[in-house]
Parts: sequence; C-alpha cells; structure tokens
Amino acid sequence: MVDILACCANGVGTSVMMGMTLDKVIRRQGYQVGKCAHTTISEGRTIAEDYDIVLCPLSFVPMFEKAAAQGVRVIGLRNVMSETEMTKRLESCGLDLR
Repeated sequence: MVDILACCANGVGTSVMMGMTLDKVIRRQGYQVGKCAHTTISEGRTIAEDYDIVLCPLSFVPMFEKAAAQGVRVIGLRNVMSETEMTKRLESCGLDLR
C-alpha cells in the first residue's frame, strides 16, 4: 500500500483536480493506496517524506529534490487531468501499486 500527495502552488485548484483524477485512476487500476492528500507546494515540501509518491505539475518537480533523495517518487505531470498520463507515470514509478 502506498501513500500519495498531490501538490500545486496554492493547494486548492490544480492539486484538487489531480486528486480527482487520481481517485479515478486508483479505482480503475485497482491500486492499493493508503493515505491520499493534496496541499500547497510549500507545505508539500515539508511533508513529502511522509509519502511514497508526490504528484505535481512538471515545473514543480525540482522543488522536491530533497524528498527524491530520500526515496520519494516525485512525479511531474504535463496534464494533471489526464488519466492516461497519470496511469502511465504511476505504473513506471517503480513501486508495486497493487
């Protein structure tokens, strides 16, 4: 079981949309997800290490270098609403999601 955090600039728009897309992907793919949350980039940087995966817009990936160095899978998305892109990126992250 994995824990996933979705982050965006203000924590109320893009991260919510990512969360909605993630919910659909989890149901359709049958992923085993424990904790799922969304927040701002600034808070996300401080709590990222409590999660297995961080989802964020592609341009924010460099902000999570510290978490990535600790083994957190940081996944940048071009289209946060794309179930296809999210599924592909999650499948290739190297974690067993089922």
